[in-house]
Parts: sequence; C-alpha cells; structure tokens
Amino acid sequence: MASIPVIRYTPKQYLAIEREAEFTSELVMGEMVAMARGSREHNRIAGNVYGQLFMALRGKPCEAFTSDMQVNVGTSFFYPDVSVYCGTQQFLANRRDVLLNPLIVVEVLSKSTEGYDWNVKLNRYSDIESLREIVYISQEMPVIHHLTRIDTGDWKHSTIAGIDGSLPFTSIDCTLSLVDIYETVEFAETSNSLRVVE
Repeated sequence: MASIPVIRYTPKQYLAIEREAEFTSELVMGEMVAMARGSREHNRIAGNVYGQLFMALRGKPCEAFTSDMQVNVGTSFFYPDVSVYCGTQQFLANRRDVLLNPLIVVEVLSKSTEGYDWNVKLNRYSDIESLREIVYISQEMPVIHHLTRIDTGDWKHSTIAGIDGSLPFTSIDCTLSLVDIYETVEFAETSNSLRVVE
C-alpha cells in the first residue's frame, strides 16, 4: 500500500490558510498539525494561569496572551496556551497575531498531546532566543514541569508536585501557587506533597 505523501507548506502559505480556517492548526517545519479541542480542565487551568499573570503584570512593561496568540520559530508556528513577553513586542510582518519574542510559554498537557508537546514543541521552543521559561502543566494531577534557561544557554528542569507547591516565574519576578493554578479543577487523585527535581 502506498503511503500518503506529506504536504509541506511555506510560512506564507500556512498563514494564508490559517487566518481563514474554521479550526486551528500548527505548522511544524512545513507540516500542518490540526489542534484538538481542550477539555474543561485544560481550559480552566489555562484560564487560571492567564488570569493570574494578567493581574500580576498590570503596570509592568510585560503582557500575557491567551492561546489566540501564535508564536513563531523558523518554519514552525505554535499556539501556546499562555505566553508572556516583556519590553518591545516583535510581531511577524506587523500583523500582531504572531509573536516572535516570547519570554515565557505555558502548555497544559493532555494524554493525546503530551508526546507532541515534549518532543516536537520543546525542541522548537528551545530555539527561540528570547525565551527564558517553558512550563508544562499536567491536567491529570497537580504536577508542573518548569524549564528555565540558565546563563550557559542550557535549560534547567524542575518538577513541582503537590497542590501546596508554587511556581516561580523568575524572569518576571512572579510566583503562582498551585492552588490558584488548579482552582476549580477536579482530579481523580490528589497529592499534597511537594517535590522539586533539579
């Protein structure tokens, strides 16, 4: 049986399609990937993080965005659940819907996208020169993976587990409690322990 050929798109072709499309897709090095709808828990977590960051950044030269704002790196375009920039915004072709210089990206993990987020997105996100923090939040249990870029350019990975923990956004001097991040989110099982892995 012959395999179905993969269609490759240029960024210009992709953006022309995406801006008129009914459903969103990401572009990964020329290949369009359809985005699944988020669960109630996914939307609650993303909304909680955005709301807390929006309030924390008021009056500062920073801004938080929801998943409507795309992030571009090379020939890839992604919709992080939350993104933050500070300083001067840089947009692709001045359209103000594709951010080039995020400082922070946040992704809420799901069983169907976890591998994609960890393998594909992480590899591309790490190429963004301005990026200082990458956050992956589980919606199954109170667990957060926090990656921060250190002075050598490498990434330091910490895991925060337990509803009593907190997530420090070092690049914007802001800390969110897991209680606030997971507000109104229901888990099958809960854990009250905090574990940080260096």
